[in-house]
Amino acid sequence: VLGVHITLSKINGYLEETIRNKGGVAAIVERESGAYVANSMGLPNFSLLPDGRVHRLSAKEGGDAVLKTAYEEYLRKGAHGMKIEDGAGAFFVRMEEYRLNGLDLLISSAIPERIFTAGVFSSMRLALALVILVLLAAITLYSALASAFMRPMEALIDAAEQFSRGDLEKRATVVRDDEIGRLSRTFNAMADNIYLLVGTLESKVKERTAKLEKANAALNESEDRLRLILDSTAEAIYGIDAEGRCTFANASCLRMLGYGREEELLGRDMHALIHYSQRDGRPIRQDECRIFQVLGMGESAFADDEVFWRADGDSFDVEYSAYPQYKDGKLVGAVVAFMDNTERRKNRAHIDFLTYHDALTGLYNRMYFERALKSLDAEEHLPVAIIFGDVNGLKLTNDVFGHAAGDTLLKRSAEILKKVCRESDVVARVGGDEFAVLLPRTGPEAVKKVIERIRNEFGKERILAIKASISMGYAVKTGPDEQLERTVKDAEDAMYKEKTLDRKSVAAEMVRTILETLYARSPREHKHSLAVAELCADAGRALGLPEPETRRLREMGLLHDIGKIAVDDALLNKNGTFTNEERKNIEQHPAVGYRILNLFDDTIDLAEGVLYHHENWDGSGYPIGARGEEIPRQARILRVAETYDALRGAFHSSAMSSEEALAEIERHSGGMFDPEIVKVFIGMMSGAK
Repeated sequence: VLGVHITLSKINGYLEETIRNKGGVAAIVERESGAYVANSMGLPNFSLLPDGRVHRLSAKEGGDAVLKTAYEEYLRKGAHGMKIEDGAGAFFVRMEEYRLNGLDLLISSAIPERIFTAGVFSSMRLALALVILVLLAAITLYSALASAFMRPMEALIDAAEQFSRGDLEKRATVVRDDEIGRLSRTFNAMADNIYLLVGTLESKVKERTAKLEKANAALNESEDRLRLILDSTAEAIYGIDAEGRCTFANASCLRMLGYGREEELLGRDMHALIHYSQRDGRPIRQDECRIFQVLGMGESAFADDEVFWRADGDSFDVEYSAYPQYKDGKLVGAVVAFMDNTERRKNRAHIDFLTYHDALTGLYNRMYFERALKSLDAEEHLPVAIIFGDVNGLKLTNDVFGHAAGDTLLKRSAEILKKVCRESDVVARVGGDEFAVLLPRTGPEAVKKVIERIRNEFGKERILAIKASISMGYAVKTGPDEQLERTVKDAEDAMYKEKTLDRKSVAAEMVRTILETLYARSPREHKHSLAVAELCADAGRALGLPEPETRRLREMGLLHDIGKIAVDDALLNKNGTFTNEERKNIEQHPAVGYRILNLFDDTIDLAEGVLYHHENWDGSGYPIGARGEEIPRQARILRVAETYDALRGAFHSSAMSSEEALAEIERHSGGMFDPEIVKVFIGMMSGAK
């Protein structure tokens, strides 16, 4: 066995030596079992097991993977030659059977594919290198020749490109006298001509550009001035093209239409935007639009009875004019100028109203009344009654309470007349305080009832302290032969007759009403007036005045503070010291009382005494500052009597006794009071005790 092992070991070495330079592997195995007999891989052909038995390595179990795969292919197909791929590359494998003297072996050898292709690849690489060298040499030669031949052409092309990009001074280099050289010279000549022409053209362009810029500047300046003028005008102006689209709008137009920027209007259909309907909502078709008719007919248009619509949806009255615009004889659009006509329409309506109406009362005026007389002077309107009325106390109301109160009296009078009369009646203010009523189909009995209702309504009215009343007269035209003008005169005469007959009663009623109002507002004034009236009467008797004069003096005492009707309640009832402003107010009452009493025949002789009743003997009183004998005697008596009652507590809670009041009066004798009257008054009051 040892000898066999030694022999096989030599075979292993031989196989390894043989295959080493080839990079392959070789093995001798038993053909049937696959057990290794010898191998070049350096593997043991057998191994001893732990139990001492011998285990032989088989090609089926391990060893070289290529030989293992080849052995399996041999067993399966009986193939002797094959090519096997593994991770190390491709191998050519040969399987040779060896049978001799009872040996049945299989000799396997695997040679790498690269051994066979290495030479081929080496030759190919060498050939490729030679081809590359030859190609590079050819390219180099071709490039040199082409460069030498094409350089003038490239220079020409480059010059042309730079020239086309604006470098007009660029020229081609002429290298040789061939076709390319001639082409270069031709290009250079052309470039010289172009350079000369461009230089001349640039000069002209600069000149013309300067002129154009100057013209544009002037045009822009002109446009700016025109725009400034347009935007400075109070009149709104906008333009439209032939299709009715907005082309411009000035500042007034934007403001009136309620837009912030001109761009909001430019290009828009102005008819659909601002002129699509009447003020009552009725639509305006384009063919009805006067502005669009300008575009169709080429003639100007004017309107002052239409409306435009603002951006917020509100309409306003306008007065507009539209003018066609022509260019080269062709109609290209129109310009529309308009004004807000709202106030003018209101003023016109107001003027129209005032033509036949009274501004204060809203009744018809005399002009309308006279027209109505003519229109109603027909038989179908008979009988026609006419009432004339004169409102009492207007001058008194104006003088005492101001013209605002007088206006209120007139307006309330008008309301009463309108309330009582029918819709078909004509009620008019024909003078300052005079009214007239024209009543068609109204007989004498009916007109009397109308007058009675008017009196009753007036009796319910009171304007401040004035109880409203009216003097009226009437006349009736009953037959067609009667003159209506005569009826008017009869009614007016009847009114004046009543006013004359009732003058005293009306005056007395007004004075009584004023006093009642004053006493209702300040009961202490009533008490004070009664007391002063009696003191004045007693002083008049003590001075020996005639009884009629004494009675008038008593009346003066009763009415001396009637002017306080114009003083407000807070001041009228104030206790204590007045401020300077309050004193100025309260010191107006003598003058107011004078104006009241001077209006009536029965009190006109008392007016002067009331005016002076706060004047002092030494000239320190009010409202005139009269002194001594300049002051009427009745006023000097009234001054002492009123002061005495005031000191006795008429207006103050801290009242003086009679003795203290008389002493105070005596102390001011010759200052505030007439000394003679003081002496008589003190004697009178002392005697009364």
